Amino acid sequence: MKASFYYRIFSLLLLLIGCNLFAAAQQKIVQPPPAHDSDSVRIIQIVQGNSLRSKTTDSTTIETIAGNVILKEGGVTFICDSAIINRLTNSMEAFGNVHINQGDSINTYSQHLLYTANDRIAHLDKYVKITDKKGTLLTQKLDYDLKTNIGNYYNGGTVINGKTTLTSTEGTYYGDTKDVYFKKNVHLVDPKYNIVTDSLLYNTDADVVTFITGTYIKSQTSGNVYTTQGTYDLKNGKAFFGNRSVIQDTTGATYTADNMAFEEKTGIAELEGNAVIKDTINHFTLVANQIFSNKKTNSFLATKKPVLIFVGQKHDSTFIAADTLYSGIVKPEPLIGEDNTPKGDSARQKRRLDFFSDTTLSYVNTKRKIVKDSSVDEDSVVQKINRDSLVATTPIDSSKKLDSSKKNNRHRIFPQRAFTAIQVDTLKRTTIVTSADKNAPIRFFQAFHHVRIFNDSVQCVSDSLYYSAEDSIFRLFEQPVIFSHNSQITGDTIFLYTKNRTIDRMYVFYNGLIINKTPEGFANQIGGRTINGYFKDGAFNYMRVRGTPAQSIFYPRSDSDSSYSGMNRCKGDVIDIYFIDNKLNKVKFINDVDGTMYPMFQIPEDQKFLKGYKWLDARRPRTKFELYE
Repeated sequence: MKASFYYRIFSLLLLLIGCNLFAAAQQKIVQPPPAHDSDSVRIIQIVQGNSLRSKTTDSTTIETIAGNVILKEGGVTFICDSAIINRLTNSMEAFGNVHINQGDSINTYSQHLLYTANDRIAHLDKYVKITDKKGTLLTQKLDYDLKTNIGNYYNGGTVINGKTTLTSTEGTYYGDTKDVYFKKNVHLVDPKYNIVTDSLLYNTDADVVTFITGTYIKSQTSGNVYTTQGTYDLKNGKAFFGNRSVIQDTTGATYTADNMAFEEKTGIAELEGNAVIKDTINHFTLVANQIFSNKKTNSFLATKKPVLIFVGQKHDSTFIAADTLYSGIVKPEPLIGEDNTPKGDSARQKRRLDFFSDTTLSYVNTKRKIVKDSSVDEDSVVQKINRDSLVATTPIDSSKKLDSSKKNNRHRIFPQRAFTAIQVDTLKRTTIVTSADKNAPIRFFQAFHHVRIFNDSVQCVSDSLYYSAEDSIFRLFEQPVIFSHNSQITGDTIFLYTKNRTIDRMYVFYNGLIINKTPEGFANQIGGRTINGYFKDGAFNYMRVRGTPAQSIFYPRSDSDSSYSGMNRCKGDVIDIYFIDNKLNKVKFINDVDGTMYPMFQIPEDQKFLKGYKWLDARRPRTKFELYE
């Protein structure tokens, strides 16, 4: 009886247990987390699932969960369609719509997952995606360390951040810093940029690219860039490049420097350390240790030993050094009409007109006719400069006409100081238009203080300089000096004209003086108010000196034995000078000639030199390399 009673009780208990298990199988599995987790041992917790199966074999427990599965490990939540948990290795494998959530900051998705809780390494494959609310990483296979939030892919990946897309063969994602390290076949595509490189760093939060190896950048705004080091802020359009980076802008100019900084919004770039700008269109190269460039105004300012190089024909280049070099562009606009009235009513045009005297306006119109009428003698126009063009150096009352006949209005055409902005503006307009496209922007250059020019044919020094591509004239101001072989030319202001990037002729305004040293040390001298000179094959060929009067000191040679026959000191209205082999060969006087011939051993000491004589050979640049010192 007792055995039968115990048997019935045991059967009833088995029936109750079976009913409870069947009910649990029909509902979601909910398992509360353990009270405490050890830092060294992290347990995978089952939070939810439609079904659960557990099997223990050789002390190994395998749990299978299916349907709306939610698992937890520390602060990380795993969601999937089904999962298998190995309690011995503390690992799991998840299948279907896998989602890893890390405190809502980083979300990872895939179709398959292998995860080891002890080292917190997740191996994801099949349509893997990581998003951090700033950027999205897409790949087919990813190894992700949940402990450090670092993921690696090795078979191709893509990062999408707004309108920016980056692809590479390999990459490393840093979740904490929002950085991605791309390796092998890296390609960045953006509406404004196209970047190709082997490796780079990209921050999805700041939208900043860091270059660490040879990189090519194509930009719609800054042109093409090659760099091996630097950063590019794609959001704010700011960039820094180091290690002798090279930029080729949309105009074809090339920029190179040890370090460069560029801001897209302002268009301003700074180049430091052996900076070089090479412009193949305008045929110049600029070298300096510091250059500020403005892309919007197409201008630049060079300091710290700048040297400007105009590339000439047959390697006959012109080198220009100064304390400061500036270059910009101007667009031609009408200044005056045929009736000497302004075209347009802009304040700038009015200011220009106020700056001229009536005779100067006449001179400008006369020069413009040269372009239309090739029969006009340009030399006569240059002579007209000497007689009539009188630019005032003091403010002019625009309501009053300037009487050019009054002597107190006859100031020098350019003052003995650094020229003002208004005078620079005047220089830009009082030139012969030679450009085929009269509306094309014209580049000009200004050099300030300690200007030195070296050319194989001519060397020059002055305090300041202005050059315009409109007429290819070098304008030298304040104590300018020109050296050519054994000759020296000085004056208040000197214009050097070039043709096909080669020195063609010169014009000296006021107090012109030519000194030609003979091999024996005698000084042939010609002085006057103005000097108009011509070059042939890079050497002096012919000069005309005008003055009130023009004066000369000349040591003629005997025709029989080429010995010096004495010193001839003469004066006249006009003096013509002829050179052969860079040596003064003949002097010709025109109108009101008066002179004295002194025998060689009877030359008075006070007659040997003209007024203003000073041999300035110590200031002469000897080589182009001196300009870099």
